[in-house]
Amino acid sequence: MHRFYLFIMTLALMSGFSSSANAQIENYSFDKAHTQILFFVNHLGFSNSQGEFLDYDGHFIFDRGELDKSSVEITIQTASIDMDDEKWDAHMKNEDFFDVEKFPTMTFKSTGIELTGENTANITGDLTILGVTKPVVLTTVHNKSDKHAFSGKFVAGLSATATIKRSDFGMNYGLPMIGDDVQIRLEVEGIRAEQGGEGQGNK
Repeated sequence: MHRFYLFIMTLALMSGFSSSANAQIENYSFDKAHTQILFFVNHLGFSNSQGEFLDYDGHFIFDRGELDKSSVEITIQTASIDMDDEKWDAHMKNEDFFDVEKFPTMTFKSTGIELTGENTANITGDLTILGVTKPVVLTTVHNKSDKHAFSGKFVAGLSATATIKRSDFGMNYGLPMIGDDVQIRLEVEGIRAEQGGEGQGNK
C-alpha cells in the first residue's frame, strides 16, 4: 500500500475528529523554524551557489477522502532572499534578478497530486516569478507524520525538489556564465491546525 495513503489513514486515526465531510480535511501551517526554501545555481562553472528565502506564508491541506484534492499554497517575499553576503543580496534584489520593488512576491499554487511510490508523489503547480506563471512539478517525499516529541502537536514532514529554467520567467542576466537551471529544494515541517486553535511553532 502506498505510504501516502498510509499517511492519510494515520491522520484519520489520530485526528479524533468526527466522520463528517468537513473532518476529511487536514490543514497544516508551516513551522518556519524547521522549514527551509533553498535554491542552487551554477556560478561560472566553479560551484553551485546556494540561496534561501526567509519570509513566506502559506499552508498545505491533506484531504483524507480524496488525496488528489489535497493542495499546497505559498507566497514568498522576494526581498527576503539571503545569499550570505550583503552585496550579493542587493544584486539579487535589483532588476537584474528578482526586481523586488516591482515584484515583491512570488507564488506557488498546486494544481494536482500524483502518487509515484510508497512514500513519494509529484505535486504539480503554477509557479509565478516576475509576473510570469509556468507549471512546475515538485518531486516530493513524505518523511514522517506523528505527534511532536516535545510539543505534542501533530506534525507532517516533507522534502521536495524541482528544477526550473530562470530564463523561462524572463530572468536572463548573466546567461550562460551564470546557470539557467535553478535547483529548488524544500524541507518542510507542517503543524496541523486543531479544532479550536491554530498550529504553533515547535522547538
